[in-house]
Amino acid sequence: MTNRECVKAVLNYNSYDRLPMVHFGFWNETLEKWYVEGHISKEQASRWADATPVDKEIGGKLGFDFNWLTCFLPANKLSPVFEEKVIEEYSDGSKKVLNEDGVLILVKPGKISIPQEFDRLLKDRASWEAHYLPKLQFSISRVNEGVVTAGRAVFKFAPEGLKFLKEEKTREDPVGLFCGSLLGQIRNWLGLEGLSYLYADDEKLFDEIINTVGELSYKVVESVLLTSAKFDFAHFWEDVCFKNGPLISPQVFEHKVGPHYKRITDLLREHGVDIVSLDCDGCIDALIPTWLTNGVNTMFPIEVGTWNASIKPWRQKYGKKIRGIGGMNKTVFAQDFAAIDAEVERLKPLVELGGFIPCPDHRIAPDAKWDNVRYYCDRMRKVFNNQ
Repeated sequence: MTNRECVKAVLNYNSYDRLPMVHFGFWNETLEKWYVEGHISKEQASRWADATPVDKEIGGKLGFDFNWLTCFLPANKLSPVFEEKVIEEYSDGSKKVLNEDGVLILVKPGKISIPQEFDRLLKDRASWEAHYLPKLQFSISRVNEGVVTAGRAVFKFAPEGLKFLKEEKTREDPVGLFCGSLLGQIRNWLGLEGLSYLYADDEKLFDEIINTVGELSYKVVESVLLTSAKFDFAHFWEDVCFKNGPLISPQVFEHKVGPHYKRITDLLREHGVDIVSLDCDGCIDALIPTWLTNGVNTMFPIEVGTWNASIKPWRQKYGKKIRGIGGMNKTVFAQDFAAIDAEVERLKPLVELGGFIPCPDHRIAPDAKWDNVRYYCDRMRKVFNNQ
């Protein structure tokens, strides 16, 4: 069976001949370290991006089959994005920068954490209508200029990408349709505090922003599917949770955002796409009911965290309606082989539940040891695939 066939079999609770080895990419700093250590080339370290030929090369060296973010990426966000501008420079090399989301951030040399935020363009209706609404209008160029990242090749949608996407039976890896973000990108524009206050202060504008983003996402997905392109799954990105739960009231999320998921996932299923995954870090338990009710059935990357996320309690609560990709605690890559053995043993009963494919629960971080990641892949193949 191909990687594509195995993934669809696992997530649909059917028999399969091997468990796919899936990853979720790397921090740039991880690749820089591995280049210095001699594991990859300088070109590989500098040119890496998700689901590109370089990604396939690095993943293959480690023992992975493919990156879950092997997707067609239409432009379902701000278009054009804001031009990045340096507003002020400081003596220590730090810079105050207006980023592509219209947020003023502090960029520090050598720092890779989430940047400090000073200010943002989106504050009220006037700034929404002047700066953001014009960048969220649909045009077919959002589809035609999108990029298909297919592992061994990267195509523009028109015309090479569409040809590739129509020839589904010749594909080695599963290819998804990226459906955008219905709330996460709005949180990026407004900030958590701004998002929270907006709902309280101007619910009409709050609704308008969510509805505008939802309508754009729907139109982009609809336009892609009407071309007869074939996809193995669909994928959303949100990141609207942290270690203690959601960054928004679950009731507000269900009422305001849920219907947009439903509309899009209904359309996907009309076109034969029944696996719908969603990327959200943090403790997501309180939002799972909204996602499942509205057609999102595959949780990703199941960040283990201090809250010990796992597919097991979700399966007990929701049955086979829920699937998962992820849930492998990537922090063991910084430890030793014994820690990796223990993690693989922890994953065994979860895999036996069905509908679950282990994957490092986020980007592989700079503290990961190359030999440990290779050992993990080797151990997984031996335990689950007798290889």
